[in-house]
Amino acid sequence: MTARTAPRFALGRQAWREVAYLLSNLPVAVIGFVYVMVVVGVGVGLSVTVVGLPLLAVGLAGARVLGRTERARARALLGIRIDEPSRLPHRRGAGFFPWLWTGLKDPVAWRTMLYAFVRLPWSVLTFAVTLVGLLVLWPFLGYIVRGMAAVDGAVARGLLSPSDELERRIAELESDRGVAVDTAAADLRRIERDLHDGAQARLVALAMDLGLAKEKMTEDPEAAARMVEEAHGEVKIALQELRDLARGIHPAVLTDRGLDAALSAVASRCTVPVKVSVDLPERPAPAIEGIAYFTVSELLQNVSKHAGARSAAVEVWRADGRLLIQVTDDGHGGARLDGGTGLPGLEERLGAVDGLFTVESPAGGPTTVTAELPWRLRETSRPAAR
Repeated sequence: MTARTAPRFALGRQAWREVAYLLSNLPVAVIGFVYVMVVVGVGVGLSVTVVGLPLLAVGLAGARVLGRTERARARALLGIRIDEPSRLPHRRGAGFFPWLWTGLKDPVAWRTMLYAFVRLPWSVLTFAVTLVGLLVLWPFLGYIVRGMAAVDGAVARGLLSPSDELERRIAELESDRGVAVDTAAADLRRIERDLHDGAQARLVALAMDLGLAKEKMTEDPEAAARMVEEAHGEVKIALQELRDLARGIHPAVLTDRGLDAALSAVASRCTVPVKVSVDLPERPAPAIEGIAYFTVSELLQNVSKHAGARSAAVEVWRADGRLLIQVTDDGHGGARLDGGTGLPGLEERLGAVDGLFTVESPAGGPTTVTAELPWRLRETSRPAAR
């Protein structure tokens, strides 16, 4: 006779993770339930005193920590990713009462408290059923834990997720605002450095040369004339540096004639032939127009310095309320957003105004960079209100 093998649990790794999650529900739920009862009981009970509401606000802040722990547990054991809610909008120097009011009306903390309160009976049930399944109903254990884990995941998503899409959008905009502030500060530092090291230093040297020429005017007119001639050359160089600096801030051709003429001027300075196509029914807002200009300018500089291309093309058009930019070249490719060619900075700058930035650059080329910006009308192009 053939010996009978002992029965084995035919469960996969994920099923065992779900078993661990369901068994750990009970102790975690007991801790959460006790925490909620203590926080609410003490906070509400002492609300007639000066310490009740502050204690409740602190307890609600602790509830956010419980929610973060539960999201991490669901992510590790159930494979469910729940987005983290945005932080409370505390402002420095706002004072005690604004902090208190913000903490007391925190919807994320209150939903976490509700989650911890209602889960105790469910956790008792899942713990008991999972334990019985391990001992008696193991042939059906996989189906049982899968169903209960699905219910647990749905409850966690419903109560521990961010409030809504608006809250996630606020978090993104807060991050984009920080990027915009950092970018503006970096641009100001660059302008200050260029002025100090370039035109300012040259003008100081020019003033000294003119002073020496003035002293030599009576003693050695020929030497003074040579010094004045050299100073004249320095003036031309300083003026060119100032023009380049002004062009880097905001070129006059962009203000006067728009993207088509400005991008054509940028393309003429590229080391490879560039075909420019701009198809816009009207001019966008100055801020969007400026970002589009500097994006193309930076990309064409990369083509000149790094691509090894023979030709390039720039296309700009409007579609579905977006300003679309596409720059292509037939170079050797290999451009990456994590490289050192300025592409990460462009991605951050576009992200700060709700834009998108993608790079397709396989080894051997070609390279296609696509940028999207929100279309906003210029003030002068809006129809007057009746």
